Amino acid sequence: MDTLRGTPFKENGISDEEKIESIEHLFKNILTILGMDLENDSIQETPKRVAKMYVKELFSGLRKDNFPKITVQENSFNYDQMLIECDISIESVCEHHFVPIIGRCHIAYIPGDKVIGLSKLNRVAKYFSRRPQVQERLNQQILSCLVEVLGTNDVAVTLDAVHYCVKMRGVEDKNCITRTTGLSGKFKSMSDVRSEYFTAIPSLSEFKI
Repeated sequence: MDTLRGTPFKENGISDEEKIESIEHLFKNILTILGMDLENDSIQETPKRVAKMYVKELFSGLRKDNFPKITVQENSFNYDQMLIECDISIESVCEHHFVPIIGRCHIAYIPGDKVIGLSKLNRVAKYFSRRPQVQERLNQQILSCLVEVLGTNDVAVTLDAVHYCVKMRGVEDKNCITRTTGLSGKFKSMSDVRSEYFTAIPSLSEFKI
């Protein structure tokens, strides 16, 4: 599975330790240019903290070997109705300004021969969010992955998110929420299935972070 599909990423062969060391050095330069006092007790370790956060946490989804181990089970009980998991936490970073995208993800699928543990839906959403992103791509990557893993086209994914590049800068709109949706299989082709899905997931007016 190509988990980096669509992400503007080029493998450079640099280890995590080398990345942390280089980012620490470069972030020191940024702070110096901004006029920050790097000898201040509060700031001294900031470059190292930022470097480790980028590599090990916020952008851990750029490493293919961090993709969660996912096992599927045979649908031995022949469950054939819609399964929906709502309000999965999403914490990502806008690739345009490197500020947070914070929101929630709603996932639904109609099982075929396979079912998946519920927590694996959360882990898939988290993996793809932990990289510089745009919401439309993130939505599609989660959808495409689940279609492949579950062996069914009957999958729906909706993301509701606040973009801090809109909230904190530029237009500085404090209340704006962005919704994207990806539909495949019956969710896309059958209006009654699509309607059931959208009726079941929380509305934008219920959005809270």
